[in-house]
Parts: sequence; C-alpha cells; structure tokens
Amino acid sequence: MATPKAPSKQSVLNLWDFLVKGGIADLTRTPSEVIDTGRTRELHRYDKAKGVRSKGIPVLLVPPLGSQAKCFDLRQGLSLAQAFVDRGRPTYLVDYGPLRGEDRLVGIEHFVNDVLPPAIRKVSEDAGGRDVHLVGWCMGGLLSLGTTAVHRDLPIRSVAMVASPFDLSKQPLLRPVQVASKVTRGKVVGSALKAAGSVPAPVVSIGFKATALPTYLKKPRTLWNKREDREFLGQVQAVDHIMNNMLAYPGRATLQVYQRLALRNELATGRIQGPNHLIDLATVTVPVMNVAGRTDVLVPPAAAHHVGELLTGSPDVRLPLAPGGHLGVLTGTKAPETTWLHLHEFLEAHDRRRRSA
Repeated sequence: MATPKAPSKQSVLNLWDFLVKGGIADLTRTPSEVIDTGRTRELHRYDKAKGVRSKGIPVLLVPPLGSQAKCFDLRQGLSLAQAFVDRGRPTYLVDYGPLRGEDRLVGIEHFVNDVLPPAIRKVSEDAGGRDVHLVGWCMGGLLSLGTTAVHRDLPIRSVAMVASPFDLSKQPLLRPVQVASKVTRGKVVGSALKAAGSVPAPVVSIGFKATALPTYLKKPRTLWNKREDREFLGQVQAVDHIMNNMLAYPGRATLQVYQRLALRNELATGRIQGPNHLIDLATVTVPVMNVAGRTDVLVPPAAAHHVGELLTGSPDVRLPLAPGGHLGVLTGTKAPETTWLHLHEFLEAHDRRRRSA
C-alpha cells in the first residue's frame, strides 16, 4: 500500500497564510481620489500610472446594485481598473456605497436619473469636455444602457457590458419562481419585499453563492488539491472577500427587478415604462457590447446576447463569449486575455469615432 505523500513546505506555507495569517491576495485598492459626491454617489478618479502617456477618452466603471464597486478592482495583479490605468486611459468609478436610511427604498429610476447622469457629466468635465465610455457589470450594464436610452444628451460614446441580462426566460433558475408567482400572483414575495424595505447584505451574499452552490460545496477539497498553487489560493480569497461583503439591495429596486424583469420579462421586449421615462433600447445610437460568460449560470449567454435583437439603432453591436461564470468572466484569472481584451479593443475602436447626432 502506497504511503500518502507528505505536504510540501510550500503547500503548508500557502495553507497557513490562507487560513491563519489572513490571506494571500493583496487586496490593496488601486489609488484614486474622490472628485464628486451626491446621494448614493461617490465618484472616483484613478491616479495616472507613472511614466505612461494618457491616451483614449475616459471610461466610467459602473457596478451593479448589491455588489461592492471593488468588483472592478479585485486584487493587485488582477484589477480591471488598474489594467485601464496601465494603458493610459483616464479611468473613473461610481460607487453607490452602503445604502442607509431612506436610501434603502430607492428604485432603479434613482440610479438612471439621479446617480449616473451627474457622474457622467462630471467625468466629461474633469476630462476636458470629452465623451465618456461606460463599462458596467451585470445590473451595472443595464443601468448604463438605460441611462443612455433615456438621457440622449449625455456625452456617452459607447456602452460596454459584461454579463448583463436581457431575456430572463432563458434563465432556468427562475422557472420555479415564475411558476410559484403564477399561483400566488406574485403577492407573497412582493409583500415580503415591501415589508422588509430592502434585502439585507447577508441575504444578497447567500443569493450570489447559491448560483455557484456546487463550487462552494467542493471548496474544501479544491483548496486541498490546489494547495501548491499560491495564485489560485489568492484568487479564491479575493472572490470570497467580494462574496462575503455584498451590500444591501434597495427594496424598491428589488421589487422592480422581481416583478418587471424576473416575472414579466419586460426587458426582453426592449421597452420598459418607468415612473418618468420610457426606456426604449431601439433609440440607443451608440456602439454597444455585452460579453457573456460561457459557464455563467446566473446570466446564461442566451440571456445576455438577446440584447443584440433590441439595439436596432446602434451602429456597432458586439456579443462576444468569454470563459468564466458570472464574476469570473469579469475578473477571473482568464479575463485579462479574454474579456479585458474585448473591452480594450471595443473602446479603442470607438475612441475617435464621434457620437451620432
């Protein structure tokens, strides 16, 4: 009978650092400064990289609700924000921060009308009056595209999305919820959301983890098998930090997503009537891209790429497919050579092309 191989010194050191000393990954944020604030809005401008010439028009990173803005700045060595900075692109981030008090009750319209427009105008002003590229992950992409459709006077050059959903009939995980809602007419969940006021941060974290339940169940075994791989362990730590520190989801916005997107699938038509504006994606006249994750169970590729059927007025619609799940497609270890290259190529292609009138 073969004698089990003893753990190497490197694996013991890796596991000690990962489990006992507080981690392996360097979670230091890419340096930035706050240049504007408002209700649920903190606008950051990332510091320029030393010795790198500025080139290209600015990009504004737009996170989803419920997630830390750190999703664009996962860890040192794997940060989309730093990748833009290193290329010399003026880079900005809008951060909603933890929602408190009355802010827990805001709806989607608050972000489309009162958060993104002033942030976009400030970025343009700070960058010398230039147009702005928007890059959003998941709901951040929907907010970016919705803002573009409603506020056509904004200096938006293009919208690039990653894993943003547009046809939730192609999301198998929602079918039990949709069936149950038909029986209850959506009253049970809707009443619970109204009573709660918002979805607490721990519940948001559990929800995201539930979409990758097999991965979490196999995690102890995976960590042991990968104990020699310090880079892998650092990535796991960084992802855990995001998943364990999700933010509360505003109650009205949650109810809107549940009723209008999950149950009635209104976004699949390309037209949603808001409290003050009609969002009609056919009116979008800027270039748009939506990168889908090949193994994304939360937003399957078909759910993401449906947007291509809705953007009849866009001069350039790109629908790439890249490796990874819902977060991995944005900031997994393969993202720099796949998703990020798609983003760089798309933005550079439209740096010089003027917006349509």
